[in-house]
Amino acid sequence: MKTAILARHGESEYSARGAVNGDPRIVVRLTDRGRGEAQRLGEELASERIDLAATSEFARAIETADIALAGRQVLRLVLPELNDIGIGEFEGKTLDEYRGWARSFPPDAVSPGGAESRVSAVRRYVAAFRRLLERPEETILVVAHSLPIRYVLNAVDKLGPAPEMALVEHAKAYPLPARALRLATDRLDAWTSEPVWPGLGASNE
Repeated sequence: MKTAILARHGESEYSARGAVNGDPRIVVRLTDRGRGEAQRLGEELASERIDLAATSEFARAIETADIALAGRQVLRLVLPELNDIGIGEFEGKTLDEYRGWARSFPPDAVSPGGAESRVSAVRRYVAAFRRLLERPEETILVVAHSLPIRYVLNAVDKLGPAPEMALVEHAKAYPLPARALRLATDRLDAWTSEPVWPGLGASNE
């Protein structure tokens, strides 16, 4: 890889009402607005060479890539490691409810319902981006979720994970040269060895 273009999916039926979905078996589609956002992403990328499109398993990510790349012959790759974080009992509840829990627990805490911890999710994302960095395709479009993209964008700016991360705009392209993505991935990987929220001590995972 030489360049990664990171993009969050378009607005979904859940994100439109502030709800969260961490289980890919639950099909959550794009809204009309989300489909329009995906079309605009496609227009933004129309002049860009794209050799591979990687998505998570979630319907909203795949649908966004389908719309954005309509009419183009682009190799596809579905990476479960790019999936949104598993949220257990918070499935279908509001983002504010999940964030309230996240602010109260260390990064190695597993959300109620036995989903996964934030540390485990970051390790997945590190594995996904390392896999993509080794791909032979020069330009890779990565359509995923706010959390992995925000982790990377913050890591580029030398900021580590926090219990509450700012949302990434729907269907906006964030191009990164491979060297920047590799450096960000290395920083996230290092954080998982001694995970700590800003201003707090290390966890014990």
